[in-house]
This record gives sequence, C-alpha cells and structure tokens, in this order.
Amino acid sequence: MKRNSIKTSLFASLLTLVLGGGLVLNTVQAADMGHGTVTVGGQTMLPGKDIIDNAVNSADHTTLVAAVKAAGLVDTLKGKGPFTVFAPVNSAFTALPAGTVDTLLKPANKATLTHLLTYHVVAGKLDMMTLSEKIRAGGGKAELTTVAGGKLWAMMNGPHNITIKDEKGDVADITTYDVYQSNGVIQVIDKVLMPKS
Repeated sequence: MKRNSIKTSLFASLLTLVLGGGLVLNTVQAADMGHGTVTVGGQTMLPGKDIIDNAVNSADHTTLVAAVKAAGLVDTLKGKGPFTVFAPVNSAFTALPAGTVDTLLKPANKATLTHLLTYHVVAGKLDMMTLSEKIRAGGGKAELTTVAGGKLWAMMNGPHNITIKDEKGDVADITTYDVYQSNGVIQVIDKVLMPKS
C-alpha cells in the first residue's frame, strides 16, 4: 500500500515537472492526484474560490478576464451559480482576426461582448462525468443551452476528450477539465466559441 502511495506521489510530481508546473492536467490526472485542485496558467485553482477569483490568477486567461470586466460580468460570475464556463485561453483570442479583441473591448461594443461571453456560460455544474453522460444519453452529442440563449454541442473525441461545437460549426477542445469553483466549474478550451449572431 505504502509503495503504491509513494509511486503515485512520484508520478504526480514528475508529471507536474514535465508539464512545466502549470500547463494542462486532464481529469484523469487530477483525479489520480486526488487533490480536487487543478493548475491553470501557472496557478492552483482553489475550489473554495469563485470563478472570477480563480480566473484572475491564471496567466492563460488575462484576455478573458479583461473582457469579463469590460462587459460588466464580474458580479454575475461571482454570483451563486452554479455556472459552467467554457473559458478560452489567451491564444484562442489571439487566433481571432486581427483587431477583433480590441474592437470588442470598446465601450460601444459592450452588448456584443456580453453576448459573446455569456455564450461561453451554461447554467449548472457540468463536469466531465456529467458531460459524458449527457453525450451518451444524446446518442453521441449533447445539446447545451447557453446563458446567452444560444446552443453548443458537446461530443466525445476519444475516451477522455470532449469537444465543444459552436453555432458556426467550429470545434474547440477542452484542454483542462473540471476546474472546480465554489460557484461552478471551468472547462478550459482552446478556441473562442462563436454564436450565429
């Protein structure tokens, strides 16, 4: 028993070192470590903190946090929830056409920005297990209704990978699963999801 515990600890330490101490831990790895915490953007995401208090510490989500502040959604995402936030990393925003982020952050475009951001939020706490069950129940696809009123579709891509398709048909991978918060869960994604309008 003790030997397995030491092996698990060594494996977890080695894994953390190999991943640079702050990149991606998937659900299986996080569960194996048994801590209930995940590292995102070089910082430990603490389950006792809310979505905003954790997100502001992630070096990978500075653009998202700036957008949430510009849209006036801080109080909403600090609310009781629970919420599931599909949170694009900085590189996802960088991949948008040149000037898109700067344009969205202008006060005149607050309504558009708010719509885009709330398109990334679903009511409820949808962790990997819940999403997987919904996908199985839906015959391979789960339709999710966003806070913005739009639709997203979750699909399995292998045994431990879930993708999210937006209304324009683009697909994002969940790169870090089940970042639990006091008011929900964050699923880190590699693309910005786009509503039809």
